[in-house]
Amino acid sequence: MTDIADIAELIAGADHIAVNTGAGVSAESGIPTFRDALEGLWAKYDPQELATPEAYARDPELVTRWYDERRQKVLACAPNPGHHALAQLEALFTERKRRFVLLTQNVDGLHVRAGSRNVVEVHGSLITWRCTKTGATYHDLPVPFDTYPPISDAGGPLRPGVVWFGESLPADALEASFEALSTCDVYLAIGTSGVVFPAAGFVEQARSAGATTVEINLDDTPMTRVFHHTLRGKSGELLPALVEQVRARLV
Repeated sequence: MTDIADIAELIAGADHIAVNTGAGVSAESGIPTFRDALEGLWAKYDPQELATPEAYARDPELVTRWYDERRQKVLACAPNPGHHALAQLEALFTERKRRFVLLTQNVDGLHVRAGSRNVVEVHGSLITWRCTKTGATYHDLPVPFDTYPPISDAGGPLRPGVVWFGESLPADALEASFEALSTCDVYLAIGTSGVVFPAAGFVEQARSAGATTVEINLDDTPMTRVFHHTLRGKSGELLPALVEQVRARLV
């Protein structure tokens, strides 16, 4: 395990950083992970059975009610210090004409709400919904919805803008991710086990392109051995301290 001061030194000296965040970052805001057991009316369902195009085609009301409940829970949560620290780190880099790209596996939109700008939502967004008729996207929707599924201006049912099982990841998100990983000096993986593709291959792609790689997580993961450096602890505690040390080195 590496000292936080050494990681701060690495980041302060980088021209381009790529960061990948996973469920562990959002968990500190009180958001359950996708595979956590469902409660209440949803206890009898397996989330993987609801998160498919087939489930939506079979029962769009059921699926959109579940996703709307998830959306409401997300909107009731606030970004935590880890989210804010990453937004501050991006601002530090942007001010100095350096590059910062945030790749997130999370669909909750908390990075954007915390102030991050260059965000690639690899698995889509629970806050953005898409018209199944025209493909148009909608963001500022009623909370809760007044009909299930909600209907677009063009008369098409809306579906959540997340990537369902059996669907391809957004081509633009994949392209942006691979470009960032192939050009960054430092790659940080935060709060992710790194076992779900494509994120599972991010660290190796960054390493093969010459980047120094850092894992920040509560515990070791199946990918820990691939990283050059590790920090252990809560991202909401480590990241603010790390960013302050980076800031001190950039003065």
